[in-house]
Amino acid sequence: MIPWLDETLPVFPSSSGAHEEPNGLLCAGGNLEVDTLVTAYQQGIFPWPIEDYPLLWWSPNPRMVLTPESFQLSRRQRRFLRKMAWQVVVNQNFAEVIEACAITPRMHQDGSWITSSMQRAYNRLHEAGFAHSIEVRDEQGMLCGGLYGVSIGRVFFGESMFAWQSNASKVALAFLVHSGCYDLIDCQMETEHLQRQGAYTLSRERFLEQVDHLSQLPATMLATEISKVSF
Repeated sequence: MIPWLDETLPVFPSSSGAHEEPNGLLCAGGNLEVDTLVTAYQQGIFPWPIEDYPLLWWSPNPRMVLTPESFQLSRRQRRFLRKMAWQVVVNQNFAEVIEACAITPRMHQDGSWITSSMQRAYNRLHEAGFAHSIEVRDEQGMLCGGLYGVSIGRVFFGESMFAWQSNASKVALAFLVHSGCYDLIDCQMETEHLQRQGAYTLSRERFLEQVDHLSQLPATMLATEISKVSF
């Protein structure tokens, strides 16, 4: 059994009570209102819906993270970034990015956890100034790839990314890391792809310590156009 959150006034239990299997399952219920989501992220918790189940909340251990210092680019990637004709912009069309993340097929995954209710919730979070999209667009302004996540203080909680053209999501991640706005990027779950980019794991306790500190620091606003970052 897991704790059930009140739908109107949810109060999250301590992340230390999250299950080891499935990794990080903490509680169920509650709602996806802006205040609820912000409170959850500040406590290292995020929603991850599963079809035919009530709303589920997670806090995995360990936690995969990325920092500007750990981020790795190969020489080939650096050459690509210097020569590319794409433009990298911020929040030009958040709704388009989250929808693209929802419909882009994933290897070994049927359907999407980014349900219509999740899209509505994060669009509200974007309107409130907490959720942001990094968008890679071609010379005609068409979306090639990107990512979105939640920004609190000096922490960016990554949610999802997609690529409709090769390397586009890698470009979005590189520009996010090099934006100078964040000291910690939460990647949530461990993946080989992110490991190759320099991501590493922290214990839940250490992760929460960093989030508690960094989320209280003054935020640096993402520029609306960040294509001029030097690599």
